[in-house]
Amino acid sequence: MKAPETNRGWKEKLHDIIYEADTPAGKLFDVLLLIVIIVSIVLVMMESIKEIHEKFHTILLISEWVITILFTIEYIARIITVKKPSKYIFSFYGIIDLLSTIPMYLSYFIIGSNVLIAIRALRLLRVFRILKLIRFIKEANQLTSALKASRAKILVFVYTVLILAVILGTVMYIIESDESGFTSIPQSIYWTIVTLTTVGYGDIAPQTPLGQVIATLIMVLGYGIIAVPTGIVSVEFARHKSNPVATNTTSCPYCLEDHHPNHAKYCHKCGNVLHE
Repeated sequence: MKAPETNRGWKEKLHDIIYEADTPAGKLFDVLLLIVIIVSIVLVMMESIKEIHEKFHTILLISEWVITILFTIEYIARIITVKKPSKYIFSFYGIIDLLSTIPMYLSYFIIGSNVLIAIRALRLLRVFRILKLIRFIKEANQLTSALKASRAKILVFVYTVLILAVILGTVMYIIESDESGFTSIPQSIYWTIVTLTTVGYGDIAPQTPLGQVIATLIMVLGYGIIAVPTGIVSVEFARHKSNPVATNTTSCPYCLEDHHPNHAKYCHKCGNVLHE
């Protein structure tokens, strides 16, 4: 349970706004952040179009600097509102936030147009910030839980498919001649995986009647294989949806772990107090 607002410092209040989404202020912050992220990504894409870049260079540059400054302020705020800043700085999202913010600053210190373009393209990493907002959606939480619960079955399924691809690829290498494109076992395995996934690039095709028969069977098998992981995840998703765990977006100020049960006083990961 959260302490009364009058007894909490500005850091705790700011932490709730930035890291949580159960309050009106937190929800508003997430919506505004999502809008800024989308705008920034659109600006980067527009800047890559030569005609737009030449015509609106100044406007795009000013807009990008405004967004960069906003993200810089957000990055600093995230650091100062947690008990252990290193937990955020070296976390996945912390690194993404830094990499997506520094290109505008580095562009004034690195000379060379090719290098500059590569660095500025890192701003597209801001799209990963949206993942931080997705975790606040109840359905997304249920899907994440379903994927975690299904990972063992999915790994077994992938392992089985790979074994099947090796066997069928070897068979196709034996049946087909070098002129058909099946010049090696790895090349044949590549063709088998492409055929199983129903992608069908067409760069390699069997020429012998027996090879075409096997290819037909692989194509039909591919449609059945695609449905397997979907069914596994669907079953787990339905199970988690029928037995939901009441959680909120309370984020631990020490380790940044979230998805704590309602009314939880301590972090289920590090054991520290969620709200002092």
